[in-house]
Formats: sequence, C-alpha cells, structure tokens
Amino acid sequence: MDARLLVSLSGIGPRTLHRCAELAAELDRRTVPLSLLVAPGTGRSPAVTAWVRDRAGRGDGLLLHGYDHRIPPSHRVVTLHRKAEFAGLPAHEARLRMIAAKAALEELGLAADGFAPPRWLASPGTLAAAAEHFALCADLAAVHDLRTRTVHRSRVHSFAAHHHRTETVRAFALVLASARAARRGGLVRLGIDAADLARPGLRHAFLDAVDVALENRAFGTTYRSLTSSPRAATRTSVPSGARLVNRP
Repeated sequence: MDARLLVSLSGIGPRTLHRCAELAAELDRRTVPLSLLVAPGTGRSPAVTAWVRDRAGRGDGLLLHGYDHRIPPSHRVVTLHRKAEFAGLPAHEARLRMIAAKAALEELGLAADGFAPPRWLASPGTLAAAAEHFALCADLAAVHDLRTRTVHRSRVHSFAAHHHRTETVRAFALVLASARAARRGGLVRLGIDAADLARPGLRHAFLDAVDVALENRAFGTTYRSLTSSPRAATRTSVPSGARLVNRP
C-alpha cells in the first residue's frame, strides 16, 4: 500500500516568508503540496496573507493553528519549553478561542480545512470543540476525522521532537523516520517550523526526508484528503522515476 505524504509548515511570518516561499518552490518541483499552519491572532501582514491565499489557490491546504500563541491559557497545561495554547483547555474555552480564530481568518479571506493545535497538543475538550467547527483535527499522534470519528494513527515527525540532540542526529533521525513510515504505508507526516529553514543542515535534511518518502512510493497530499468533506482532494505526485530532484 502506497503511503500518503503530508507536509506541514508553521511559523509563517514576515521575517520567514522568503524561506517559506523557497520551501514551497522546492516542494512544487516534487509535486508535493504543503499544509500551511496559520494562527491569525499572532499578527497580520498583508504580504503573508497574500502569499497564504496564493498558495491555497494553488492547492495547498490550510489548517487553523490556534488563535494567539502569545496569550497563555487560564488553565494548567502540558509544557514543552512553553505552554501550548490548546493542550489543557476545557471545551468551552477552546470553543471561544476557535470562534475568534475562525472569525479572524475569515476577515483575511481565508478558510481552514481543519484544526491543528500549537505543538500538536489537543486536550479532550479541544477535540470536542473542534468537532463543532471543523471536519478534522490533527494532533501529535493522529488525524481525527470529526465527521465520521475515524482516527488515522500517525505521529508527526519534526525536528522539535529531538530538541535535546545535536543537529546532525536530529537530521538523520527525521530522514530515517520518514523512510520507515513510507515503507509501512499509511501516513507519513512531516512538519517543520519556518525558523528551522534558516539552518541549512535542517532545511536539506527536511527535503531529504521528503525525497526518501517519495522514493518509497509515498505520494503528496493535504490533510483535507483524509476527511469525508466534499472538498477533500488528493494532489498526486509525478511518476516514481521523476520524483527525486537534485539540489545544489
């Protein structure tokens, strides 16, 4: 069974936009769409909004990535370096933040395919609230189709998962995890923060992880292809013989 490759990008902002565009161009060459993780409450930039809107028009996915990561929740949460906005929220508070975030996104002329909480950490209350507003919720260990209650088990592979290791080991671990996931079939979930694109070693390793997944018969798609939504669509990659792209 061929694997489905889901590539997500977070941390999109004015200072990282040029690196985000470079990554998107590399993935376009591989016919692999991006799933853009956007938090509308963290500041608005016309350039960023225009780029996200253009990428969505080209077939990239869009996941609401919380509301404002700078505002700490009022309840105790799991912490990984910093508090994750939706990691410990009850349903009513998660619902209020989602309503505000959706409204802010709509003001920008954007519509989300689903919800992905910051650091991929979602409380049970968050999942309950997300079911009222979205077709899917993607967390650290799975993608939840909130309409059919189908759960696609697959962990997000990213550099953040290996923050305590050296850069070389982190890079090798990501590529190895991508290869293993692709060989098993199912889902290959790769995620990167735009800040990591500033480090050439991590950037190249991330593209290597994409390439090794493609070499193992994975095909690029977006998160919305996992839902029962009428909008769900898959953007397949080019034939296997043309998948690998040489980089300078």
